[in-house]
Amino acid sequence: MTKFESTIKQIHFPQSAVFNKLADLNNLSVLRERVNDPAFIEQLRASGQVPEEKLGQITEMAGQLEFTRDTVTLPNSPIGAVTLRIVERDEPKCVKFAVEGAPIQANLWVQVLPTNTYESKMRCTIGAELNFLMRQMAKKPLQEGVEKLADMLAMIPYGY
Repeated sequence: MTKFESTIKQIHFPQSAVFNKLADLNNLSVLRERVNDPAFIEQLRASGQVPEEKLGQITEMAGQLEFTRDTVTLPNSPIGAVTLRIVERDEPKCVKFAVEGAPIQANLWVQVLPTNTYESKMRCTIGAELNFLMRQMAKKPLQEGVEKLADMLAMIPYGY
């Protein structure tokens, strides 16, 4: 299994708040509303984290997301329905996911550790079963993807 890790992201919320939000994926449905908020889109533009030509695609995809306690599904991706399913909760430090419906076997870990009583840090790791050729082709997109995922998770308002 090939692993791709994000950089460590600082979160201005306690470890328990971050874990509780991520351990129930219904809590992430706020992402749908956020991508329709003009102020949030402007914040993304100003940050330079998302290329201008991708903003429309992201808002469209986010609007299609379906949430349950244990899953988040993108029903109309270019490769069909893709689901991220929680397979393990290690309270309060880690949530592990499996990817279903993708052409490769993959999983995701979101690790959360406290830095003090009121703040924590997070790292995302993607593990994927890739043969040598696929590894060479997918290395850059997967590394960029795990970094963008960590950035997005770091921007969630965990205190609400």
